[in-house]
Amino acid sequence: MTTWHVTDDLVLRYAEGTAPETDSWSLEKHVESCTGCAERVSAAVRDGGAGAAVLDAVRAAVLADALAEPVAGTWRRVRGAGRRSGGADVPWSGAWRRALDAGVRGRVTGPRLLGRALRAAGPALRGPWGGALVLVVCAAVALAYGGGLGGSVRALLLLVAPVLPVAGVGVSYGRSADPLHEIIATSPGGGLRLLLTRTAAVLGVTVPVLALAWAVLPASAGGPGPLAWLLPGLALTLAALGLGSYVGCRTAALVVAAGWAAAVTVPALDTSPSALLDGTPRALRYFAGLPAQGAWAGAALLGAALLVLRRRSFDHLETS
Repeated sequence: MTTWHVTDDLVLRYAEGTAPETDSWSLEKHVESCTGCAERVSAAVRDGGAGAAVLDAVRAAVLADALAEPVAGTWRRVRGAGRRSGGADVPWSGAWRRALDAGVRGRVTGPRLLGRALRAAGPALRGPWGGALVLVVCAAVALAYGGGLGGSVRALLLLVAPVLPVAGVGVSYGRSADPLHEIIATSPGGGLRLLLTRTAAVLGVTVPVLALAWAVLPASAGGPGPLAWLLPGLALTLAALGLGSYVGCRTAALVVAAGWAAAVTVPALDTSPSALLDGTPRALRYFAGLPAQGAWAGAALLGAALLVLRRRSFDHLETS
């Protein structure tokens, strides 16, 4: 039962756009569950002229200057328009400023398109995950040629490959990964659609990088081929997405990665170190043969079905 209600003074300041950011967030959270306060706030915003004037001035300034001036100049003019319209004390949070700056930059063409593409692909490609992927590949090459392991590194890389896209998905979506998650998740382009787009970007980078690494590594006798990790990687990625609809993408990625690590290491606990470096035969059975690949294909279909059933859950903000 709600015992606190929004005061008339806070309602007025919120409608005028002069309420502090913390008070505004508190009010917006409260009206989600309080119909009476929501109606009062809605009526005040409709009747108040100051807030509407500020929004009209901001909209006019953005439309007028987006194509004509740099971002910094546009931002100063928008702030000035807000002050001239009676919103001298209107708080502008960092999230709103980044959103506005991104909108103004939306029409920039030329060399900046690559940077925009990386930003659109999500935090994974512009964050530490991309560096970690390159580090794994470089470490495999170094162990093969500098560490004397030769072709046995192919088996080790094969065991690591399926969880590399899972890690990328874990840092691609959610309030712990994206500073604009609150805005993105509630926008028409957010939710599962954006998550799948970012997942495709992660897979689009992982597959060619691992294919290049496989081509560079020394050849090994026997064992699964270079594409044997694709179905396991797809199944684990879909499992992380489906589980992420319940616990969030980062937690789901950690759970799936931990499960895979256990599945890989437990069969090798009673294996000698020499046998481990010669190809980890027990763990490689997860990849070899049609039965194993068929099982991964079935798991991928189940993960996709779960994702379809849970698709609406990504339209809401993560709470954990």
